[in-house]
Amino acid sequence: MARPKTKEELLNLSSFNFKKLNNYIDSFSRGEQEKDFPEGTMNRNIRDVLAHLHHWHLMFFEWYTIGMDGKKPHIPAHGYNWRTLPELNREIREDYLSISLDEVRERFNGSHQKTMDLITEHTCEELFQKKRYAWTGNNAISAYAIGVLSSHYDWGYKLIKKAKK
Repeated sequence: MARPKTKEELLNLSSFNFKKLNNYIDSFSRGEQEKDFPEGTMNRNIRDVLAHLHHWHLMFFEWYTIGMDGKKPHIPAHGYNWRTLPELNREIREDYLSISLDEVRERFNGSHQKTMDLITEHTCEELFQKKRYAWTGNNAISAYAIGVLSSHYDWGYKLIKKAKK
C-alpha cells in the first residue's frame, strides 16, 4: 500500500498492518511463537520483534511529549542518532529479554492503542503539515507516526515471515 497522506489513511493502514501482524502471529502454535529464528537476525524471535515495536511507540511518545512542551527531544534516543540505530536496537532487545511473550504482546497492544488514540486527537493538517512543530524539524508528525505504526508493523510482519520460511 502507498504511504499514508491523510489522517484517515494513516489510521486505516496502521490498523490493517497491526491486525495483519497479530493474525500472522496467531497462526502459529504457541511453541512456534516462542521458537527462535534462524541465526543471522538481531531480533531472535517474535517476542523480540514485538518488544522492538512497543519500545519505538514509547520513544515516539517521549519525542511527542517533550516536543509539544516546546523542548527539543533526542531523536531517536539520547546518545544515539540515525547512524547508530543498530546499537540502539540491540540495547532495546536486551532490555526486554527477561519479559515473556505474553507480557510483551500485552504491552505492544496497549502502546499501539495509545499511539492510535494520540493520532486521533489531531487534525489531518496538524499531522501532515511539515515544519508545523519545531521539534519535528523539516518533517511532519505523521512522518514519525508512520515510522512507528504502519511501516514498522510491515517491517515486523516481513521479518517474522522471512524467519518462519
